[in-house]
Amino acid sequence: MPQKIDPKLLEILVCPVTHVPLRYDAARQELVSDQAGLAYPIRDGIPIMLSDEARPLDTAVKK
Repeated sequence: MPQKIDPKLLEILVCPVTHVPLRYDAARQELVSDQAGLAYPIRDGIPIMLSDEARPLDTAVKK
């Protein structure tokens, strides 16, 4: 079962690259920066906000 992230924490966290708010993906346990094209992992309820730990988003356009 995916852990939930504190909504107040989500309100204050921003992407360290673009400084824009993040989107929470509960299924993948990630915080997503659509603008930067990165997904930051959440491990044991702790967001890992390091760009070198982030997963690149699949930006390929599906036809």
